[in-house]
Amino acid sequence: MKILLLEDDSMLNLAIAKYLETTGHVVDCFRDGNLALESLKEESFDLLILDINVPGMDGLTLLEKVYETYPQIPAIFISALIDIEDISRAFELGCYDYLKKPFHLKELSLRIDKMLRTHKVPQEHTRLSNGYSFNMQSQALYFYNELQVIPKRQLDIINLLAMNCGNTVDYDKFRNYVWNNYEIDNSTIRAEVNRLKSNLKEDFILNVHSIGYVIKRR
Repeated sequence: MKILLLEDDSMLNLAIAKYLETTGHVVDCFRDGNLALESLKEESFDLLILDINVPGMDGLTLLEKVYETYPQIPAIFISALIDIEDISRAFELGCYDYLKKPFHLKELSLRIDKMLRTHKVPQEHTRLSNGYSFNMQSQALYFYNELQVIPKRQLDIINLLAMNCGNTVDYDKFRNYVWNNYEIDNSTIRAEVNRLKSNLKEDFILNVHSIGYVIKRR
């Protein structure tokens, strides 16, 4: 799982990151809220671990801004603040959990394990992004396990990309698989992919200039 960690105490930041990496997670570390927000605009994360009192943008404001666009990314707050107003706001914003400092690293790991069970993607699904998964057998697209209804051609596009996850799918493959070898130009394929992307709540289909498209392996 890919985790964004926002913690301004450098020693605690390092300790949390090292511990979580030993349990199999990938951790991107930040000590400034503004820098963390910039990274969230460029990359996808499966979990946010946020301190509140940090330089730049505080953790509560950061989560509020993130949830304007990505409301389903689970978040766990770690903070020394014990004011009930801060705790209440954290949960009102939609955080999954709130862990008060000081805490044992094992306790944080247990909270994450519980969160993973709650947000678990079914095994028969291929994860495409934070929220999206695709069931190859039933040819169905899900957003946080909720079925999404989109046109069949767009489902075919996702299926082709999911089958080749991590590898670029060129325009000829789209013609062969999605349009049954019908001679259409690349601009028609691009237009349909753009319509698909406009229907999605998360942008996980990447354009490879002049070649085709790819979903990065997660």
